[in-house]
Amino acid sequence: MYREISRLLLYGNLGNSSILIRLADIFRDWEEGGYEKDDLIHEIYEQIKRILDLGTVCGFDGNLWHCYLTWVLMTNDNPFARTCERVGASEGSVNRFARSDFAIFRKLFDYDFSAVEQDLGIDCFSILCDYQAVPKRQRMYNQDVSRQVRTLSRALAAADVEDMFLLLTSYYKQYGFGVFAMNRAFRVRRREQEELEFLPISNIDRAMLRDLLGNESQKQELRRNTEAFLAGKPANNVLLYGDAGTGKSTSVKALINEYYDQGLRIIEIYKHQFGELSSVLSQIKKRNYRFIIFIDDLSFEENEVEYKFLKAVIEGGVETRPENVLIYATSNRRHLIRETWNDRTDMERVGDIHRSDTVEEKLSLAGRFGIAINFNAPTPKEYQAIVKALAQRHGIQMEEKKLLEMAQAWEIRHGGYSGRAAQQFIQYLEGAAE
Repeated sequence: MYREISRLLLYGNLGNSSILIRLADIFRDWEEGGYEKDDLIHEIYEQIKRILDLGTVCGFDGNLWHCYLTWVLMTNDNPFARTCERVGASEGSVNRFARSDFAIFRKLFDYDFSAVEQDLGIDCFSILCDYQAVPKRQRMYNQDVSRQVRTLSRALAAADVEDMFLLLTSYYKQYGFGVFAMNRAFRVRRREQEELEFLPISNIDRAMLRDLLGNESQKQELRRNTEAFLAGKPANNVLLYGDAGTGKSTSVKALINEYYDQGLRIIEIYKHQFGELSSVLSQIKKRNYRFIIFIDDLSFEENEVEYKFLKAVIEGGVETRPENVLIYATSNRRHLIRETWNDRTDMERVGDIHRSDTVEEKLSLAGRFGIAINFNAPTPKEYQAIVKALAQRHGIQMEEKKLLEMAQAWEIRHGGYSGRAAQQFIQYLEGAAE
């Protein structure tokens, strides 16, 4: 095994701590002899456990060795994968290097572990290659990752080198490579003295825009701008503002379910991470995806100054915003920043009250969003219509008069009319019925 892996060129940048490199070192020690049997078995078991851990997170099943090799091919960052992501399998010398590497992976897919198992008295590789995973609950792992890995793994296992080339170039062109290929939504994290990480969000609400009741014109405007963005046409940053519980955040999140297969990805950024925005943009601007930077519940108090940095990043800094990035934010405040009378002490005697320099500086942040969409709280009749529609969708069997009376009482105790209150009321009924 170690001889094959040592000849990898494009896919050889795995790192000394990767499972494949560690297994190569272990098999080299086994072939050369002079090892302590118990120590070698222990090292093998450590790597088997790492494959099992990865398989649990990613939803591997069947031949976990094939799934792991497929995962390596799907996630590796190299010139061939980057070229295929952007332009497909164009002619070039890099293709020869890729085919050479795929020939090595072909041997790894077919690797015979029987000799090492017999010599060491273990059977872990045999179990790994015919693994029956414990049935997993739907939200225990990322279904997108599991589906992609298992589907591509089965195809690669039955392919020759040329077919592997065609399968992988097609995959890179359709999905790309790495973490963005297999996931819809992300958060960011930077530990001390480490590079910025994109952390996949696996537990995503699968709601579609059509599932959200009310605010139809608002959703249509959001859809229109997003589709223009995906088509490479001019599109605007969007601010969704209005009453709490009216579906602002859910509408943005639903976009990823609507347009994931068209290359849309969402990166959620928190206010304390605005200093990382430049780093985020530098890492995603050359990728063949369309990214929405999502800022939920955006607002600033009187003494907070992060809004100045956000203003420059959205529009106005030296470096322009990448064409494959938009910023969507939600807020309960139309102008994002709470205004006080102290802000207006320097306003002119004549003219609009927002001519105050201090207020103008703060209000200009909201103006950086080309589209502002107001999500209104539903009227009592609209609230009742939402309740009835949700009850029907969830199979709630109750006389309509009683249903609406209970919904009215629920609304009084839970902060007014909103789609969120209606959804929580239906969840209460479902829980009480179980």
